[in-house]
Amino acid sequence: MRDETGELNAVRKVWLLMVGSFTLGLDAYVMAGLLPVVADDLGTTVSLAGQMVTVFTLAYAVSAPLVAGLLSGVRPRVLIVAALAVFTLGNGLTALAPGLAVLLVARAVAGAGAGVYSALSTAAAAALAGQERRGRALALVMGGMSSGTVLGVPLGVLLAGHTSWRATMWLVTGLGAVALLGLAVGLPDIPAAPAVPARARLAALTDRTVLPVVGVSFLGAVASLGLYTYLAPVLASSGGVGEGAVAPYLWAWGIGGVLGSVVAGPLVDRTGRVYVLVTGIVSTLVVAIGVLPLLGAAAYPALVVWGAAGWAFQVPQQHRLLALRAERGAVALALNNSALYLGSAVGSGVAGLALAAGLAPRALPWAAAAVALAGLVLHLSAARGGGRGGSVRLRAGGGWSRSSPRP
Repeated sequence: MRDETGELNAVRKVWLLMVGSFTLGLDAYVMAGLLPVVADDLGTTVSLAGQMVTVFTLAYAVSAPLVAGLLSGVRPRVLIVAALAVFTLGNGLTALAPGLAVLLVARAVAGAGAGVYSALSTAAAAALAGQERRGRALALVMGGMSSGTVLGVPLGVLLAGHTSWRATMWLVTGLGAVALLGLAVGLPDIPAAPAVPARARLAALTDRTVLPVVGVSFLGAVASLGLYTYLAPVLASSGGVGEGAVAPYLWAWGIGGVLGSVVAGPLVDRTGRVYVLVTGIVSTLVVAIGVLPLLGAAAYPALVVWGAAGWAFQVPQQHRLLALRAERGAVALALNNSALYLGSAVGSGVAGLALAAGLAPRALPWAAAAVALAGLVLHLSAARGGGRGGSVRLRAGGGWSRSSPRP
């Protein structure tokens, strides 16, 4: 009974990590909606102001595996609090930025803190919850991220419309400070993972069990998050949905994301069949994205399913990485988080170039579905290749086993 009570108390601590993830989700996506007002306020162009999204993404992608590897012997609690402090400082500097140069530096600082926090918070959540509740813990952290996108981004844009974009950034800074205080006081000490030698960190970049999982995450982000950036022109092209009527469709996608994040964890804990879950989720993503042009203005159900699959996808993926390479799980998770942000940047960039080259927006979902299908093929082929990436299954008594994939 004492062990069960302690485990439940540990799960409650995961909610502190979720508050930080909520702030990350808000900060990562709200800036795209503020580009025109930021550009106007700083006297620059939207394209130049858009580089603040690029530097945030790149700093996020680079910092996560770098810090997770170099400081793998440091206790996670110290790094998590420090990363959130850097993230909060970066957002405060963003709100105060007098010009574009300072703004870009501030966004890089915020992105670096966000990348480290995101990787370490998922690993800490898994460690706090234990094997049997690991899925729920990861889902809470991922649910915080999706909730920040769904609830926080519209509120942030609304606040900017009534006040200024700087007020929105102060809101993000304030939420980060609240999460920082809560974690500094309430996050329990977590034993540090064994220090990972430099050779082992570099080996993660060529590990044949880790790379396919990270590759699937990358392709999934290219397809899902890259397409989301251009959802408005896609709906206008395929269903005649005007710019002013896009908001309900964005909410449908976001609500699906929250549902997917919440449901994925219990499914993983209950079934333990993470390989099968990834197969089903990616297959669903391919179909949901591919039918968008056919549904047009009636795309609400597909958007809900798309959002649910896109956000649920990462919970079993994180499970697989922790099981495949538990001895350097933080490094593997950091690589996976970097792949997500790089995939989002690549997807948005390639889609923008395609539209500029004359591709009809209506065709973007089919291109995105093809990329997601490539991710599914990689997932299936890696799992069947030599048995190294077979089905990772959670045993009833805790612990992990590998088995061959089933049809």
